[in-house]
Amino acid sequence: MSFKTGEKTGGFVLKEAIKLVANNKKAYHDYFIDEKFECGIELFGTEVKSIRMGKCSVKEAFVRIDKNEVYIYGMHINPYEKGNIFNKDPLRARKLLMHRSEINKLEGKIREKGLTLVPLQVYFKGSLVKVEIGLARGKKLYDKRDDIAKKDQRREVERDYKQKLR
Repeated sequence: MSFKTGEKTGGFVLKEAIKLVANNKKAYHDYFIDEKFECGIELFGTEVKSIRMGKCSVKEAFVRIDKNEVYIYGMHINPYEKGNIFNKDPLRARKLLMHRSEINKLEGKIREKGLTLVPLQVYFKGSLVKVEIGLARGKKLYDKRDDIAKKDQRREVERDYKQKLR
């Protein structure tokens, strides 16, 4: 008996397998993430194959809304090794797929001072490639220092706790 992902089976629902491909840790360091959104992404076949092999990076990427459409720029997907002339430019702009109401909501919030859209993760949800984007506010230098100090404090507490357990 085979099950589809998300299919109900006698009282419980099977979870969809999520496989993380790329993570943007720098975004959490440079921005306060206010809200997160899950988007689909428009890709070609060779790009999906390359992402399946884990050859994707969103470290230098950014998201913009142009003509009521959401695009991700600077997302690097290595050309597929076994591809041919159909391989696309690794840094081309790619359209993100969102509902119109979500796009309108984002557009309204971006008009506020200091808010921007940043890509946070690229992952597979079942067989589909998804991009998680965040509505973010930039951190000041002192905010970054505060975060580093809190992280160090937490590490010291955990280290002390481990030593007491020994």
